[in-house]
Amino acid sequence: MKRINLTLCVCLLSICTFSFSKAQTTENQFIYGDALPDAPELSARGDYKVGVRTVTFTNKNQPDILNVSKGVAPLYDRELTVEIWYPANLKDGENALTMYDEVMGTANDPKRPMIPFQFAGRAMRDAAPVATDGKFPLVVVSHGYVGSRYLMTYLTENLASKGYIVAAIDHTESTFRDAGGFTSTLLNRSKDISFVLNEVANLGQTDSFLKNQIDSENIAIVGYSMGGYGVLNVAGAGYTEAFDKGFGQFTGGSKLLGSLVYGNPDYSGEVDSRIKAVVAFAPWGMERAAWDSTSLKGLKVPTFFIVGSQDDISGYEKGVKAIYEGAVNTERYLLTYENARHNVAPNPPPVESLQLGLPFDEYYRYAEPSWDQRRMNNINQHFVTTFLGIHLEKKDYGKYLDVQSDSNEKTWTGFQARSPTGLELLHEEATK
Repeated sequence: MKRINLTLCVCLLSICTFSFSKAQTTENQFIYGDALPDAPELSARGDYKVGVRTVTFTNKNQPDILNVSKGVAPLYDRELTVEIWYPANLKDGENALTMYDEVMGTANDPKRPMIPFQFAGRAMRDAAPVATDGKFPLVVVSHGYVGSRYLMTYLTENLASKGYIVAAIDHTESTFRDAGGFTSTLLNRSKDISFVLNEVANLGQTDSFLKNQIDSENIAIVGYSMGGYGVLNVAGAGYTEAFDKGFGQFTGGSKLLGSLVYGNPDYSGEVDSRIKAVVAFAPWGMERAAWDSTSLKGLKVPTFFIVGSQDDISGYEKGVKAIYEGAVNTERYLLTYENARHNVAPNPPPVESLQLGLPFDEYYRYAEPSWDQRRMNNINQHFVTTFLGIHLEKKDYGKYLDVQSDSNEKTWTGFQARSPTGLELLHEEATK
């Protein structure tokens, strides 16, 4: 009897703690993406208040890779939920605060039951867009496997506050809520990114809440892990024939990945000239032969790579750094967090993962062993702002990238004295 009462008390305490946390959300509370005292200069939020809306797009008649029979995939309508952040017009006294509904755990995995939780963000749900005489560049964001459109709100909100329209995708069959076979992610990731890019860009030309708001000729694509795998393909780094062949072994010999392979005429025509910049956080695939020295030459869009030196998912020397070294036909940067593993991109771990005593793996979906996640978020904000500002808005931010490669040698421009330790920034121009 005592055990039952104790369990009940713990549950009630957890519920009360969660409810209190929600009720006490204020502008003075630390929220993911807020600047720490040692945050670099361009990590600070911009001048715009931020609105956020959820939209749904349907990509019709797509191959259902999870139900292939004898090498043939039936067709289905692929529904994609997308969260859009944008500069908003708020009334005096209105607080740009919202609560995002998320889950821990993974669908279809009894060892990781889904547990709903909420966390705060600095955005107003369904706010009116700001009145503007100009248009805002578009940024499309792709999460990892598994993940969600809310995985990097510290960055999506931050960019919207600086004058970007930011669209983050829930990749169907690849989220916490609907995780399916990995083959769906392999096939659909870059297809989803291209589809959503077009759909959101079209919102700026139709009678939507973003009418006349989007500069669709200035687009950046941002991806983490499998999202990085996707954005590199969209930007010209076609997959190898060997990778396609290996993929086919898991799909009844199908050649569905063929249209994404370097050298395939259908693929070559899909590279979108409107994309002016790529940010790839810990992109997966190089150690699995997704690319080689030939296919990486197809990447010609300026690219900023971010990775941990101990990445045990995507790999470092033979993984992300090898991609950086092989993409010789574009200007690129490689920011390395020394001793970090794979989680260089997400929000910090949710507090519920500690309060509810969840399995350690749920905490380590977000956490990094050697870094304060909030500090990594600030550094990411700084460098993504720098890179996109240069390539999408022609801002004079070059000084923030013209630094010593080793942050331990000399304080980097934009960082406070003695603060940028444990970082390396490499840079290569495109081969002439």
